[in-house]
Amino acid sequence: MSVQGRVAIVTGAGQGLGRSYALALAAAGAKLVVNDIGTFDGVPTAERVAEEIRAAGGEAIADTNSVATAEGGLAMVEAAFAAFGRIDIVVSNAGIERNQSYAKSSAAQWSDVIDVHLGGTHHLCHAAWPHLLNQRHGRLILVTSPSGLWGNFSQASYAAAKMGIIGLANVLAIEGKAKNVLVNCLAPIATTPMSRHTLSPALAAQLDPDLVAPAVLQLASDTLETTGAILIAGGGWFTSAHVAIAPGVLLAPGEPLDAHWAQIISGETIVPGVTMSPEALEKIFVDGDPGLQPTA
Repeated sequence: MSVQGRVAIVTGAGQGLGRSYALALAAAGAKLVVNDIGTFDGVPTAERVAEEIRAAGGEAIADTNSVATAEGGLAMVEAAFAAFGRIDIVVSNAGIERNQSYAKSSAAQWSDVIDVHLGGTHHLCHAAWPHLLNQRHGRLILVTSPSGLWGNFSQASYAAAKMGIIGLANVLAIEGKAKNVLVNCLAPIATTPMSRHTLSPALAAQLDPDLVAPAVLQLASDTLETTGAILIAGGGWFTSAHVAIAPGVLLAPGEPLDAHWAQIISGETIVPGVTMSPEALEKIFVDGDPGLQPTA
């Protein structure tokens, strides 16, 4: 899983999962642009993580541009070229939440989340894309979420953005494959400042962000051949999600649809999705039982 000498941008890398991704890539020999807009005690969190990498013998610079604008995405790529002369790996991880039931949500809450997650992923990828194609090498890791795949109460904007990221990745995987620009999604499950309030103490203790980092190293590796995948990782558990289609029914002219409705929507012959409820996660990470229940 070689990333030695490669140049990576990790957004939202000042804490939580992004920090774990940045530290893991740096420890494996990559040079880092650590992006985050946050501060702690007046110091940019991106600078704190960059300094942590440098103190361990790695190479890193801090970047505080916002992913929510095209100018911010372009500035990050320019910073990578100014410091290291190239860009090889993009980890689009930055995110926010504005959790609210859909009926009570506001236009501002919707646009804030879409702008950072989906817009931010687009801005950074669009700025990096021509360079990756020209050098015939690139690894894009676009962070999605189980909430995007299966939904979650009060997360309409978040889920919409995260599923949109999968759609973007599907297209980029097709367009980049011939030039060795491989694009995959990662749906992490971890205890972070954003997720901690939703998890029981027993479950939170099992979901260290560092346990997701091996997925990033795999997806960033020079030896990777996979593109267009959706990898789920958390607590040492790794699996993949798939968008599948059932055989369905071909109706004769005039034949009523409702007579075959149960067969059409059953999905009996495909690998079903699974519920990703807190109860199901408790069974995986606390009880050690991966026997998730299929969805209807």
